[in-house]
Amino acid sequence: MTETGRAGTAAPIAVGDQAPDFSLKDNHGRTVRLADFRGGAAGHDAGGAGDSDLEGKNVVLVFYPFAFTGVCAGELGALRDALPAFVNDDTQLLAVSTDSIHTLRIFAEQEGLEYPLLSDFWPHGQTARAYGIFDEDKGCALRGTFVIDRTGIVRWSVVNALPDARDLDQYVKALAAL
Repeated sequence: MTETGRAGTAAPIAVGDQAPDFSLKDNHGRTVRLADFRGGAAGHDAGGAGDSDLEGKNVVLVFYPFAFTGVCAGELGALRDALPAFVNDDTQLLAVSTDSIHTLRIFAEQEGLEYPLLSDFWPHGQTARAYGIFDEDKGCALRGTFVIDRTGIVRWSVVNALPDARDLDQYVKALAAL
């Protein structure tokens, strides 16, 4: 299910497409690359702890507009509360916004979020644009979720407008289908 054609945004990437790779800093300043989760991934940070644990994982990539907003905090809190379904031997949850890493660190601490919050701050919204979900008028990502398999192919996606929360159960069903 995807929503397309809103003013100020490009069409989201489609199910079956190769997921655009990215390299973003998380809320602790560590570099996270989508390619690191693919089977046989190469090019990890030198000395990165646990990199071999990343290889061959499905990724649930969740874009959200802004930290410290009601709907975003609610969605990310629901993911936190169901974390074993999204962070385990087979799957890694990554949440992305255009907030700075400093904002994300405080937000994660305040909300008790123990999964990576990635900053698409600079170049502003570059990753959200690559996924076709950057709202040029608002300067933030839409509520887009992409389930990406171990080979880097998008297997499921949903994109909602800014005020519309996503259904967490849909993510679980999409992962179960992999």
